Order: sequence, then C-alpha cells, then structure tokens
Amino acid sequence: MSLDHAILGFLSYGPKTGYELKKLFNQSVRHFWPVQQSQLYRTLLRLADEGFATREVVAQESRPNRKLYHITEEGRAEFSRWMSEPATEVPSRSPFLIQLFFAGRMEKDEARCLLHQKADEVRELLQMYEHGSKRSPREAEEIDANDQFYWFLTLDYGIEALRFSLRWLEEAIERIEAGRSSDGKDGALHHRRSS
Repeated sequence: MSLDHAILGFLSYGPKTGYELKKLFNQSVRHFWPVQQSQLYRTLLRLADEGFATREVVAQESRPNRKLYHITEEGRAEFSRWMSEPATEVPSRSPFLIQLFFAGRMEKDEARCLLHQKADEVRELLQMYEHGSKRSPREAEEIDANDQFYWFLTLDYGIEALRFSLRWLEEAIERIEAGRSSDGKDGALHHRRSS
C-alpha cells in the first residue's frame, strides 16, 4: 500500500489538515501502517502538485492559518483505481528477527532478555490496541457504520496478530529456559511438531 493512497482514502471522508491526518493515522491504522509527520506533509504536497488534492488556506485570528487538504476528482479516480487492483503484499523486514536469528552468538541470558524485551513491547501494543477497540476514536464515530466495520476489522486483525506474536514469544522463552536450544532444530520446532 502506498502512503499516497492511504492519504487519498482518508481525504475521501472529507477535508483534513496534515495534523488531523496524522492523528487519524495514529488512531486507526498505526498497527499496520505507521507514518512520520514529515513523510505525511511531503506526500500531501506531492499529491497537491500531481492534482490529486488541493490545499485551502483557512485564516484564523489568534492561531496560525490552517492548511486544509481536499481530494480532487482526479484523486478520487486514482483512489478508486488503486482500490480495484489486487494488493500485493511487500515482505516485511524485522530487525528483531535478524537479532534473534543470530542469537546463538549470544549468551543464553542475553537471548532470553532479547525475547523478554520484545514480549514487553508486544504486551504494551496489545494493551493499547485492545483499549482502542473498546472506545471509538471521534473520527470513527463521524463515519457511517459500514466504514466503521472495516476500520475495526483491521484493528481486530492487529490485535489477533499481536496475540499470536506474544504467545510465540512466551513459548520461545520457555524453550530457552528449558534448555531446548541445545536440541537445535528439534528444540525450535518441538512445539509445532507436537501440536
């Protein structure tokens, strides 16, 4: 998925400032598509240059002017075209898994610490996403029920993926603590084979 199309999708709900878009990304799709503020603003400027969005400057008396972005007809057509094409998944890169891959070069306690740190990170994200699923962000309440369904369906996916990751991490820690690393492949694949 390109950031361009994600932004066009959000603009299809209605005009937004860069700040509002960043907040919307954080409250809705951050679990699978995080974005940096600078990257967001660069993309908005490019979308305007390419004719997919327009920028309206709204004067404010006591605060800086707001730059409100609107999707254009060309932007809607591009978003529609992109939505109708099959999405190709890009293989993800995981710095954690590279570290784990080479954890045999570490002491057992260091490897276990690596897994514990990752498990803590996953628990924190899981708590945040589960909490988010119980309360709708204001932006989600402003869209119709059909759109809300798909927004929260992706959140459900994120929660389930994190639950799987946490379960896997906890089992990996147990295998290391049980001394299964000395069993090589059999120690690593024991759980899968026995289930």
